Amino acid sequence: MSLSNAAVNLQTQDWQTVCKRQDLVAQSGVVVWFEGRQVALFYLPEEQTPLFAIDNHDPKSGANVIGRGLIGHIKGELVVAAPLYKQHFSLRDGHCLEDAQQGLQVWPVRIRGDQVEIGM
Repeated sequence: MSLSNAAVNLQTQDWQTVCKRQDLVAQSGVVVWFEGRQVALFYLPEEQTPLFAIDNHDPKSGANVIGRGLIGHIKGELVVAAPLYKQHFSLRDGHCLEDAQQGLQVWPVRIRGDQVEIGM
C-alpha cells in the first residue's frame, strides 16, 4: 500500500496498536509484529512527518534487516539504506531508488497518546 493510498480517509481506518511511544528510538528503527509480518518503524521527530512504517524484509537479500538501516536524504527523498546491499528505499512510498523492480510496502502509522498504531 503506498502512502498516497494509505492517506485516504484515515479517520475511518482501523488501527492496531503495535508498541508504546517510549519503545521508539529517535533517528533509528525498531521492529514490530503486525498482521503476521515484521514492520520497521522509523521515528524522526525533526521531520514534518515524524513516524514511518515500512516492511522489514529486504527483497534483495531476503533478510529481515531494514529496521537496522541508516536514514538519510538523497536528492530530497527521505530514505533508509538496506544494511546488506545498501539499496535505498523511500520511507514515504517504499520505492527503491536504484532498482524500480524492488520496493517495500508502507503503512499509515500514528502516535495516539502513549500508543503507536498502524492502519490496517
